[in-house]
Amino acid sequence: MRKFRMPTAYTILFAIIIAVAILTWIVPAGQYDYVNPNAAKKEPIPGTYHTVDRNPQGFKEVVMAPIEGFYDAVDVALFVIVIGGFLGVVMKTGAVDAGIAKITRDLKGKEKWMIPILMILFGLGGTSYGMAEETIAFYPLLLPVFIAAGYDSVTAISVIMLGAGVGVLGSTVNPFATGIASGFAGISLGEGIGLRLLILIVGELVTILFVMRYAEKVKKDPTKSIVYDMWEDNKKHFLSKSSENEFPELTGKRKFILGLFALSFIIMVFGVIPFEDMGITAIPTLGWWFGELTALFLVSAIIIGLVAGMGEKELVSAFVEGARDLLSVALIIGVSRGITVIMNAGNITDTVLNLGEKTLSQTGSVPFAILTYLFYIPLSFLIPSTSGLATLSMPIMAPLGDFAGVARHIVITAYQSASGIVNLITPTSAVVMGGLAIGRLSYDKWLKFTWKLLVILMIIIIAALSLGVVMS
Repeated sequence: MRKFRMPTAYTILFAIIIAVAILTWIVPAGQYDYVNPNAAKKEPIPGTYHTVDRNPQGFKEVVMAPIEGFYDAVDVALFVIVIGGFLGVVMKTGAVDAGIAKITRDLKGKEKWMIPILMILFGLGGTSYGMAEETIAFYPLLLPVFIAAGYDSVTAISVIMLGAGVGVLGSTVNPFATGIASGFAGISLGEGIGLRLLILIVGELVTILFVMRYAEKVKKDPTKSIVYDMWEDNKKHFLSKSSENEFPELTGKRKFILGLFALSFIIMVFGVIPFEDMGITAIPTLGWWFGELTALFLVSAIIIGLVAGMGEKELVSAFVEGARDLLSVALIIGVSRGITVIMNAGNITDTVLNLGEKTLSQTGSVPFAILTYLFYIPLSFLIPSTSGLATLSMPIMAPLGDFAGVARHIVITAYQSASGIVNLITPTSAVVMGGLAIGRLSYDKWLKFTWKLLVILMIIIIAALSLGVVMS
C-alpha cells in the first residue's frame, strides 16, 4: 500500500481553480457598489450587494486563469524575482555567513549568551527578508559548538529554527509575507508595522527565555534532555567533525556589505511608511509601491556586487541564481491569483463577501480578528506557501475586515502570524524537516518540545490582535 503524500502547493491551487470554476455554475452571481471601483484598495459599500447574471467559467477560462493571474500580479512576481537576485548576490559575498560565524567563534566559552544573541540575529533575518532556507547552512556549525558546551542538539536546533521562525512569524517588512499580502490588500507595507513589531519583540523574547530555560536545565542535568537516549551517540557524531572553517572570514569589506544590506531594508521601510497618515508631517511620505521597491533592490544588488569586487559575469550569474531560487514563489503567485481571476470573472467574489457581511453583522471587531487568525491556521497547513496563501486569500479577507470594522493591516498580521506559527512545525516544510534531519531529532520529539511554546505564542498573538483592533 502506497503511503499518502501531501500534494505540492501547485496541485492544491490548480485543484482550487477547478473547484471555483465549478462553483461559478452553482453559486448565485452578484456585485457590490464600491467607493472607488478603480482604486487599488477597493472598499465595498455595505448593503449594496445585488444579483447579476451568471458568467460560468469553463475549460478555456480554467486554463487561462494562471496566465491572467500573472498579468494581474506581474508587479509582485517581478519584485519577488528581483529580491531573489538581491539575496543571491548578498549570499555569494559570504557576508551573512561570515558575520554569524564570527559571533559564534567570539562567544566560545560563553555559549549561554550565544542563545539570545544568535536568536536575535536569526530573528532579524526572519522579520526582514523571511530567512528560512538560508538557516540550513548553520546547523553543521552550531550543533558541535552547543554539544561541546554541554547542551544538546535540541538547543542548537531551537536557536536556529525558532530564532528565524519567530522572526518570520513577526514579519515587519518581510517582502514574501507582509509585502505580498499588503499588495493584494491594497495598502502600504508600512501600515501596521507597530503592531507587527510588538509581536516580534514579545514573541522573540518569550522564545529566547523558553530556549534558555531548557538549555540551562539540560546543562545541569543531561537526563532532562528529550534526546538523552542519544546523548553519547550525538557527541560522537557531531564532535568528530566541525565545518566551522568552511565559513568565510568577516573582513572589512564584508562588514561594509552587511551595512549596505541593512541599509536597503531601512530605505524600504522609509519608502513605504505612510508618515502623513500617522500625523507625522515633518517626514515626507514617499508612497513607494512594488515598482520603486523592485528598483531599490536591483540597484542594491549591483552596488553590493561591485563592492564585493565581482566581475560583470559573476555578478549577473549570482543575481540569476538567486532569482532562479525564487522563481517557484513567483509561479505560485501567478497560479494563486488565477483563483481570484476565476472568481471575479464568474461574479462570485462579491457573493462570498456578502455571505461574510451577513455572518459578521452579529460579530464584533475583536472576535473577527481572532477568528481570522484561527481560520488561517488550518489554511496554512493546506497551503504552506506564504506568498501563495496571501495571493489567494487577501482579495477576500481584506474587504471582509472592512465590514467588521477591522483595519486591513490587522487582517494581514493575523494571516502572517498564523502562517508563521504553522511553519515552525509543519511537516511539509523542507526547512523544518531538513533542520531536524541534520540535528538527528525526530519530528514527534520536536512537537513534544515546542507545543507549550506554541500555545504561549498563540496567546500573545491573539492578545496583540485584540489590542490592535481596540487601538485602531
